[in-house]
Amino acid sequence: MMTSNIAERINECLVEAQGLPIYEFLEEVQILFGSWNCKNSEIASYTSTTLDRRFEEILTLNGAKALRMTASSTYVYSVYESGRKYIVDLESGTCNCARFQIDQIPCAHAIAVLKSKHVKELEEYCSEYYKPNTLVKTYEVSIVPMQDKKTEMFPVV
Repeated sequence: MMTSNIAERINECLVEAQGLPIYEFLEEVQILFGSWNCKNSEIASYTSTTLDRRFEEILTLNGAKALRMTASSTYVYSVYESGRKYIVDLESGTCNCARFQIDQIPCAHAIAVLKSKHVKELEEYCSEYYKPNTLVKTYEVSIVPMQDKKTEMFPVV
C-alpha cells in the first residue's frame, strides 16, 4: 500500500538543502538516494526468508484471523465469518473483501480456504514483489553521480 510517508521522509531529510542553489540541492538529493539505495540493498541481500518480514507478519496475522472461519468448496470458495459470506477465487487471487487483490497477499478468507485444502506453503499465493529476490533486484540499479558543476556538460563543437 502506497502512502505519502516517503515524500515526507525525503522532505525531512532535505530541509537544510532546500535553501541551496538547484545544482547543490540536486547533489544532496543524489547523495541521500545513493546512501538509501546502498543501505537497502545490503539489508535485502541478507534476507533469508521466503517473504519480506513485514509481509510475513501480515500473512501470520491473516492466518490467526482465518482460524475463526469455515470454508466450503466447489470451483470458487465460500468462506463464512460472523454470519457473512466471502467469495474466494484462489486461481485469480481474489476475494470480495478486496484485501487479497489490494495487498496481493492472501487475506484471512483466502487463508481459511488454503488451510481447508491443507496448503502449508502460503507464500506461493503472495505477489513476487514481496519476495527477497525481487527486493534485491530493486536495488541493483545504481544511483549515477552528477558531474562536477565545473565540468562542461555540453562541449562546444
